[in-house]
Amino acid sequence: MLGDNTTIFMAASGALIPAGMRRLLAYVVKNRFVDVLILSGSVIFHDLHETRGRHHFQAHPNMTDAELEASQINRMWDLLASEEEYHEAEEWVGGFASQLDQTRPYSTREFLHLLGRELAEIAAEDGLLTAAYKSRVPVFCPGIMESGVAVGIAGSRFEKKNNFLFDIEQDVLDMAQIAIRARVSGTINIGGGIPKSFLRQTEMSAHIFKQQVHGHKYAIQFAADAPHPGGRSSAVAFDESLVYGKLGRGALTAYVNCDATIALPIIITALSQTAAKYMKGRRRPSFTFGSKDLGIDVP
Repeated sequence: MLGDNTTIFMAASGALIPAGMRRLLAYVVKNRFVDVLILSGSVIFHDLHETRGRHHFQAHPNMTDAELEASQINRMWDLLASEEEYHEAEEWVGGFASQLDQTRPYSTREFLHLLGRELAEIAAEDGLLTAAYKSRVPVFCPGIMESGVAVGIAGSRFEKKNNFLFDIEQDVLDMAQIAIRARVSGTINIGGGIPKSFLRQTEMSAHIFKQQVHGHKYAIQFAADAPHPGGRSSAVAFDESLVYGKLGRGALTAYVNCDATIALPIIITALSQTAAKYMKGRRRPSFTFGSKDLGIDVP
Protein backbone atom coordinates (compact mmCIF):
# COMPACT_ATOMS: atom_id res chain seq x y z
CA MET A 1 0.00 0.00 0.00
CA LEU A 2 2.75 2.46 0.90
CA GLY A 3 4.47 1.86 -2.42
CA ASP A 4 1.30 2.27 -4.48
CA ASN A 5 0.34 5.82 -3.41
CA THR A 6 -2.69 4.38 -1.67
CA THR A 7 -5.17 6.34 0.44
CA ILE A 8 -5.12 4.15 3.55
CA PHE A 9 -8.12 3.95 5.87
CA MET A 10 -7.68 2.42 9.32
CA ALA A 11 -10.66 1.39 11.46
CA ALA A 12 -10.09 0.35 15.07
CA SER A 13 -12.23 -0.71 18.01
CA GLY A 14 -11.93 -2.44 21.36
CA ALA A 15 -9.74 -1.88 24.41
CA LEU A 16 -6.60 -1.15 22.40
CA ILE A 17 -5.52 1.87 24.43
CA PRO A 18 -5.89 0.26 27.89
CA ALA A 19 -3.97 -2.74 26.51
CA GLY A 20 -0.97 -0.49 25.79
CA MET A 21 -1.30 0.24 22.07
CA ARG A 22 -1.53 4.04 22.33
CA ARG A 23 2.10 4.89 21.57
CA LEU A 24 2.28 2.37 18.73
CA LEU A 25 -0.87 3.68 17.06
CA ALA A 26 0.25 7.29 17.55
CA TYR A 27 3.54 6.37 15.85
CA VAL A 28 1.63 5.01 12.85
CA VAL A 29 -0.35 8.24 12.56
CA LYS A 30 2.61 10.61 13.10
CA ASN A 31 4.57 8.87 10.36
CA ARG A 32 1.54 8.89 8.01
CA PHE A 33 1.44 5.13 7.48
CA VAL A 34 -2.32 5.74 7.41
CA ASP A 35 -4.35 8.66 6.04
CA VAL A 36 -7.83 8.39 7.58
CA LEU A 37 -8.90 7.06 10.99
CA ILE A 38 -12.28 5.59 11.91
CA LEU A 39 -12.28 4.87 15.63
CA SER A 40 -14.78 3.51 18.12
CA GLY A 41 -16.04 5.71 20.93
CA SER A 42 -14.10 3.64 23.46
CA VAL A 43 -10.81 4.11 21.60
CA ILE A 44 -11.42 7.88 21.49
CA PHE A 45 -12.29 8.13 25.18
CA HIS A 46 -9.48 5.86 26.39
CA ASP A 47 -7.00 7.84 24.29
CA LEU A 48 -8.28 11.12 25.71
CA HIS A 49 -8.04 9.70 29.24
CA GLU A 50 -4.38 8.75 28.85
CA THR A 51 -3.45 11.91 26.93
CA ARG A 52 -4.67 13.87 29.94
CA GLY A 53 -2.01 12.11 31.99
CA ARG A 54 -4.15 9.35 33.50
CA HIS A 55 -3.55 5.61 33.30
CA HIS A 56 -5.07 2.20 32.81
CA PHE A 57 -3.85 -0.70 34.89
CA GLN A 58 -3.43 -4.42 34.37
CA ALA A 59 -4.89 -6.68 37.03
CA HIS A 60 -5.70 -10.29 37.73
CA PRO A 61 -8.68 -11.39 35.60
CA ASN A 62 -10.26 -13.24 38.52
CA MET A 63 -11.08 -10.11 40.51
CA THR A 64 -14.83 -10.02 41.13
CA ASP A 65 -17.04 -7.30 39.71
CA ALA A 66 -18.50 -6.72 43.18
CA GLU A 67 -15.03 -6.05 44.56
CA LEU A 68 -14.22 -3.66 41.74
CA GLU A 69 -17.53 -1.81 42.01
CA ALA A 70 -17.00 -1.31 45.75
CA SER A 71 -13.65 0.30 44.95
CA GLN A 72 -15.11 2.44 42.11
CA ILE A 73 -13.00 0.71 39.49
CA ASN A 74 -14.02 0.13 35.86
CA ARG A 75 -13.00 -3.11 34.17
CA MET A 76 -12.21 -4.01 30.55
CA TRP A 77 -11.34 -7.72 30.79
CA ASP A 78 -8.19 -7.68 32.97
CA LEU A 79 -7.62 -3.93 32.52
CA LEU A 80 -8.76 -1.39 35.07
CA ALA A 81 -9.35 2.35 35.36
CA SER A 82 -10.47 4.72 38.08
CA GLU A 83 -14.17 5.56 37.79
CA GLU A 84 -13.51 8.94 39.40
CA GLU A 85 -10.87 9.75 36.78
CA TYR A 86 -13.24 8.68 34.00
CA HIS A 87 -15.85 11.07 35.40
CA GLU A 88 -13.23 13.83 35.38
CA ALA A 89 -12.51 13.11 31.72
CA GLU A 90 -16.22 13.24 30.91
CA GLU A 91 -16.55 16.62 32.62
CA TRP A 92 -13.50 17.89 30.75
CA VAL A 93 -15.06 16.92 27.41
CA GLY A 94 -18.35 18.54 28.40
CA GLY A 95 -16.52 21.74 29.26
CA PHE A 96 -14.69 21.69 25.94
CA ALA A 97 -17.93 21.19 23.97
CA SER A 98 -19.55 24.11 25.80
CA GLN A 99 -16.86 26.43 24.37
CA LEU A 100 -17.78 25.61 20.77
CA ASP A 101 -20.31 27.42 18.60
CA GLN A 102 -23.73 26.33 19.89
CA THR A 103 -25.65 27.63 16.87
CA ARG A 104 -24.66 24.82 14.49
CA PRO A 105 -23.92 21.08 14.64
CA TYR A 106 -20.44 19.55 14.24
CA SER A 107 -19.42 16.43 12.37
CA THR A 108 -17.43 14.02 14.53
CA ARG A 109 -14.51 14.64 12.16
CA GLU A 110 -14.54 18.39 12.85
CA PHE A 111 -15.15 17.93 16.58
CA LEU A 112 -12.30 15.43 17.00
CA HIS A 113 -9.88 17.65 15.07
CA LEU A 114 -10.65 20.50 17.47
CA LEU A 115 -10.47 18.14 20.44
CA GLY A 116 -7.03 16.99 19.28
CA ARG A 117 -5.91 20.61 19.11
CA GLU A 118 -7.15 21.24 22.65
CA LEU A 119 -5.42 18.11 23.96
CA ALA A 120 -2.17 18.98 22.18
CA GLU A 121 -1.86 22.06 24.40
CA ILE A 122 -1.75 19.98 27.58
CA ALA A 123 -0.36 16.61 26.44
CA ALA A 124 2.97 15.43 27.80
CA GLU A 125 3.20 12.97 24.88
CA ASP A 126 1.11 12.35 21.81
CA GLY A 127 -1.80 9.96 21.63
CA LEU A 128 -4.01 9.18 18.65
CA LEU A 129 -6.02 12.41 18.70
CA THR A 130 -3.04 14.74 19.14
CA ALA A 131 -0.98 12.86 16.54
CA ALA A 132 -3.88 13.07 14.09
CA TYR A 133 -4.26 16.81 14.73
CA LYS A 134 -0.56 17.50 14.18
CA SER A 135 -0.35 15.25 11.11
CA ARG A 136 -3.60 16.57 9.63
CA VAL A 137 -5.23 13.15 9.56
CA PRO A 138 -9.05 13.21 9.73
CA VAL A 139 -10.62 11.14 12.53
CA PHE A 140 -14.19 9.84 12.33
CA CYS A 141 -16.17 8.24 15.16
CA PRO A 142 -19.53 6.91 13.93
CA GLY A 143 -20.23 5.31 17.33
CA ILE A 144 -19.39 8.33 19.44
CA MET A 145 -22.72 8.07 21.27
CA GLU A 146 -21.58 4.90 23.02
CA SER A 147 -18.65 6.53 24.78
CA GLY A 148 -17.66 8.74 27.68
CA VAL A 149 -17.38 11.60 25.17
CA ALA A 150 -21.16 11.61 24.66
CA VAL A 151 -21.76 11.13 28.39
CA GLY A 152 -19.66 14.20 29.13
CA ILE A 153 -21.48 16.33 26.56
CA ALA A 154 -24.87 15.10 27.80
CA GLY A 155 -23.90 15.89 31.39
CA SER A 156 -22.94 19.39 30.38
CA ARG A 157 -26.26 19.84 28.61
CA PHE A 158 -28.14 18.60 31.68
CA GLU A 159 -26.37 21.28 33.71
CA LYS A 160 -27.60 23.86 31.16
CA LYS A 161 -24.07 24.68 30.05
CA ASN A 162 -24.35 23.80 26.37
CA ASN A 163 -26.63 22.81 23.53
CA PHE A 164 -23.99 21.03 21.45
CA LEU A 165 -25.13 18.75 18.57
CA PHE A 166 -23.41 16.25 16.27
CA ASP A 167 -23.92 16.15 12.50
CA ILE A 168 -23.39 12.50 11.58
CA GLU A 169 -24.58 12.97 7.98
CA GLN A 170 -21.63 15.27 7.29
CA ASP A 171 -19.30 12.43 8.27
CA VAL A 172 -20.94 10.20 5.65
CA LEU A 173 -20.47 12.90 2.99
CA ASP A 174 -16.84 13.52 3.97
CA MET A 175 -15.97 9.82 3.86
CA ALA A 176 -17.68 9.34 0.51
CA GLN A 177 -15.76 12.25 -0.99
CA ILE A 178 -12.44 10.87 0.26
CA ALA A 179 -13.27 7.52 -1.37
CA ILE A 180 -14.20 9.23 -4.64
CA ARG A 181 -10.97 11.25 -4.74
CA ALA A 182 -8.73 8.29 -3.89
CA ARG A 183 -7.09 6.83 -6.98
CA VAL A 184 -6.12 3.70 -5.05
CA SER A 185 -7.48 2.83 -1.62
CA GLY A 186 -6.83 0.27 1.07
CA THR A 187 -8.38 -0.61 4.42
CA ILE A 188 -6.93 -1.83 7.70
CA ASN A 189 -9.50 -3.17 10.16
CA ILE A 190 -8.42 -3.72 13.74
CA GLY A 191 -11.33 -5.61 15.25
CA GLY A 192 -14.88 -5.08 14.03
CA GLY A 193 -17.96 -3.22 15.22
CA ILE A 194 -19.25 0.15 14.07
CA PRO A 195 -15.94 1.57 12.74
CA LYS A 196 -15.52 -1.38 10.38
CA SER A 197 -19.15 -1.16 9.25
CA PHE A 198 -18.87 2.58 8.64
CA LEU A 199 -15.72 2.09 6.57
CA ARG A 200 -17.31 -0.69 4.53
CA GLN A 201 -20.29 1.56 3.82
CA THR A 202 -18.07 4.22 2.27
CA GLU A 203 -17.67 2.54 -1.11
CA MET A 204 -21.43 2.06 -1.26
CA SER A 205 -22.26 5.72 -0.59
CA ALA A 206 -20.43 7.23 -3.57
CA HIS A 207 -23.68 7.18 -5.55
CA ILE A 208 -24.76 10.22 -3.51
CA PHE A 209 -22.42 12.24 -5.74
CA LYS A 210 -23.43 10.34 -8.88
CA GLN A 211 -20.00 8.71 -8.83
CA GLN A 212 -18.87 5.12 -8.99
CA VAL A 213 -15.81 3.75 -7.23
CA HIS A 214 -14.15 0.45 -8.02
CA GLY A 215 -13.62 -0.88 -4.51
CA HIS A 216 -10.54 -1.00 -2.33
CA LYS A 217 -7.45 -2.56 -3.87
CA TYR A 218 -6.08 -3.70 -0.51
CA ALA A 219 -7.63 -4.96 2.73
CA ILE A 220 -6.11 -6.20 5.99
CA GLN A 221 -8.18 -7.58 8.88
CA PHE A 222 -6.86 -8.19 12.40
CA ALA A 223 -9.17 -10.40 14.44
CA ALA A 224 -9.09 -13.46 16.64
CA ASP A 225 -12.39 -14.89 15.39
CA ALA A 226 -12.55 -18.59 14.59
CA PRO A 227 -13.45 -19.39 10.97
CA HIS A 228 -17.15 -20.19 10.68
CA PRO A 229 -18.48 -23.33 8.99
CA GLY A 230 -18.65 -22.67 5.27
CA GLY A 231 -16.12 -19.86 5.50
CA ARG A 232 -18.77 -17.14 5.24
CA SER A 233 -17.81 -14.47 7.74
CA SER A 234 -17.05 -10.79 7.34
CA ALA A 235 -14.25 -11.11 9.88
CA VAL A 236 -12.61 -14.15 8.37
CA ALA A 237 -13.36 -13.99 4.66
CA PHE A 238 -13.55 -11.09 2.22
CA ASP A 239 -15.98 -12.77 -0.19
CA GLU A 240 -19.00 -10.67 0.77
CA SER A 241 -16.99 -7.49 0.29
CA LEU A 242 -15.97 -8.62 -3.17
CA VAL A 243 -19.54 -9.47 -4.15
CA TYR A 244 -20.92 -6.09 -3.13
CA GLY A 245 -18.16 -3.95 -4.58
CA LYS A 246 -16.51 -2.88 -1.35
CA LEU A 247 -13.31 -4.51 -2.57
CA GLY A 248 -12.13 -4.34 -6.15
CA ARG A 249 -11.81 -7.41 -8.31
CA GLY A 250 -8.42 -8.98 -7.71
CA ALA A 251 -7.96 -7.09 -4.43
CA LEU A 252 -5.02 -8.14 -2.29
CA THR A 253 -6.25 -9.20 1.14
CA ALA A 254 -4.76 -10.54 4.37
CA TYR A 255 -6.55 -11.94 7.38
CA VAL A 256 -4.35 -11.80 10.48
CA ASN A 257 -5.82 -14.40 12.82
CA CYS A 258 -4.26 -12.98 15.96
CA ASP A 259 -5.12 -10.69 18.82
CA ALA A 260 -4.26 -7.17 17.69
CA THR A 261 -2.28 -6.45 20.86
CA ILE A 262 0.10 -9.27 19.87
CA ALA A 263 0.21 -8.61 16.13
CA LEU A 264 0.51 -4.80 16.12
CA PRO A 265 3.82 -4.53 18.02
CA ILE A 266 5.41 -7.02 15.59
CA ILE A 267 4.04 -5.40 12.44
CA ILE A 268 4.64 -1.79 13.46
CA THR A 269 8.22 -2.62 14.50
CA ALA A 270 8.74 -4.16 11.07
CA LEU A 271 7.28 -1.05 9.42
CA SER A 272 9.66 1.17 11.39
CA GLN A 273 12.60 -0.79 9.98
CA THR A 274 11.51 -1.37 6.39
CA ALA A 275 9.06 1.33 5.28
CA ALA A 276 11.47 4.25 4.82
CA LYS A 277 12.19 3.50 1.16
CA TYR A 278 8.47 3.55 0.38
CA MET A 279 7.71 6.65 2.42
CA LYS A 280 10.28 8.83 0.63
CA GLY A 281 8.36 8.66 -2.63
CA ARG A 282 4.87 8.30 -1.23
CA ARG A 283 2.35 10.79 -2.62
CA ARG A 284 -0.19 10.82 0.16
CA PRO A 285 -3.49 12.71 0.27
CA SER A 286 -3.54 16.02 2.07
CA PHE A 287 -6.48 17.48 3.97
CA THR A 288 -7.45 21.05 4.72
CA PHE A 289 -9.51 21.53 7.86
CA GLY A 290 -11.81 24.47 7.49
CA SER A 291 -14.70 25.03 9.85
CA LYS A 292 -17.37 22.73 8.52
CA ASP A 293 -15.81 21.61 5.25
CA LEU A 294 -12.96 19.17 4.66
CA GLY A 295 -10.63 19.96 1.78
CA ILE A 296 -9.22 16.90 0.01
CA ASP A 297 -6.23 16.89 -2.34
CA VAL A 298 -5.02 13.59 -3.78
CA PRO A 299 -1.86 14.03 -5.90
